[in-house]
Amino acid sequence: MAGRRDKVPSIRGSRIAVAILIGVLFGCVFAFLFPQGFFSSHPPIQNHRTVKSNLQSGSSCESPERVNMLKSDIASLTDRNVELKKQVRVLTEKLRLAEQGKDHAQKQVMVLGEQHKAGPFGTVRALRTNPTVIPDESVNPRLTKILEEVAVGKELIVALANSNVKTMLEVWFSNIKKAGIINYLVVALDEHIAEFCKTNDVPVYKRDPDEGIDSVARTGGNHAVSGLKFRILREFLQLGYSVLLSDVDIVYLQNPFDYLYRDSDVESMSDGHNNMTAYGYNDVFDEPSMGWARYAHTMRIWVYNSGFFYIRPTIPSIELLDRVAERLSKGKAWDQAVFNEELFFPSHPGYTGLHASKRTMDYYLFMNSKVLFKTVRRDDKLKKLKPVIIHVNYHPDKLPRMQAIVEYYVNGKQDALDAFPDGSE
Repeated sequence: MAGRRDKVPSIRGSRIAVAILIGVLFGCVFAFLFPQGFFSSHPPIQNHRTVKSNLQSGSSCESPERVNMLKSDIASLTDRNVELKKQVRVLTEKLRLAEQGKDHAQKQVMVLGEQHKAGPFGTVRALRTNPTVIPDESVNPRLTKILEEVAVGKELIVALANSNVKTMLEVWFSNIKKAGIINYLVVALDEHIAEFCKTNDVPVYKRDPDEGIDSVARTGGNHAVSGLKFRILREFLQLGYSVLLSDVDIVYLQNPFDYLYRDSDVESMSDGHNNMTAYGYNDVFDEPSMGWARYAHTMRIWVYNSGFFYIRPTIPSIELLDRVAERLSKGKAWDQAVFNEELFFPSHPGYTGLHASKRTMDYYLFMNSKVLFKTVRRDDKLKKLKPVIIHVNYHPDKLPRMQAIVEYYVNGKQDALDAFPDGSE
C-alpha cells in the first residue's frame, strides 16, 4: 500500500506537465493565426472590401472630364518618370567612366611595372618603349608560316601592291635585292601581282578574298590602296612582328634595319626638308590688333609620311591602326592626314588622344624627293652622302625619277638627276 501511495504524486505531476505543454502549444497556434490579437485596431478584411467598394462607387460620381484629366496626368507623370530613370542611368554611367578614367595613368603604371621613387635631378627618364603584345597565331595561321620564313628578328619590310603599280614594284624589289635585304614581303592585292612576284622570286602573300575591300584592292590607285594598309597591317602586329611599312615608289640603297632606333611605337620618315620642318620649331603668329600680346608662339612640325614608317607590335600601335582604319572607312579622307592627326592631336574636351611614342627619322638618311631634288643634288657635300632610302613622294612622275635615282646612286651616272625640275611641271 505504501508503494501505491508513492506513485500518486508522480502521476499528478505528469498530468500537470502535459497540461502546461498543451497550453503552450495552443498559445503558439493562436499567436500564428492571430498576430494582431483578438482585438486588433485594424478593420477586418470584410471592412477593407467595404471601404474599397465605397471608394469605387464614389469615384463613379466624378465627371468623365475629370477622370480623363486624371488619367492624362498619370500618363504624363509615368512618361516623365521613365525619362528621369534614363537620365539617372546615363549620369551614373558617366560618373562610372569618369571614376574609371581618373586613375587610368596610375593603373597603366601598375600594369607596366612596379612603382619607383624619382631619382636625383637630371637622372629621371620616362618610359618610351611600350612592351610588345603577346603573339596570337590564331589570327592568321597561313600568314604566320610565311612570316616565320621571311622575317629576321621578328621584323620585315611590307609593301602592298596591285597591277596599277607593277613597273614601280619591279624597281622597288630589284633594289631591295641589290641592297642585300632578305626580310621583305609583298602583299599582293590581285592575282596578277601574286604571280608576278612568284616569277621573280619575291616573297609574296595573297590575302584571302574579302568582299567590301577587295574591289578597292584590285582597281584602286595609290591613295585608295594606302587606306587598306592600316587594316592589313594589324594582323602582322597581332602576330608579334614589327613592320617597316613601305610604299613602292621608294628606292632602297642600304638596309634600313641597320639605322632604326626601335625605341618608340612609331618611327617615321618626315615630309620636312630641313631641321626645323622635320624635327619641329617655334613658329610665331603675329596679330597686331592684340597690341602688347600681338605675338603668339606655336609649335609646328611637318607631317610624318604614312608611306614609310616602322611600327612595333604594341597596344598603342594597334590602337593607332584601328583609329585610322575606322576614320577612313567612314568617309573620304587622306590617309596621311588622318595618320598624323591621330598621332599628334592631344587629349581635349570631347576627345581622348592616342598615347603612342614616336620618333622622326633622319631626313638625310630616309630622304624624301623634295630634299633630293631641291637641296641635295645642288650641294657638293650632300651629293656624296648615300641615303638609306629615297621616297619619290613629292613628284607625280615617279617611275622616271626612281630610275634616275638608281642611275645616280647605284650606277654612278653623275648627271642622271640634272634633267628634272625641282618640283612638278
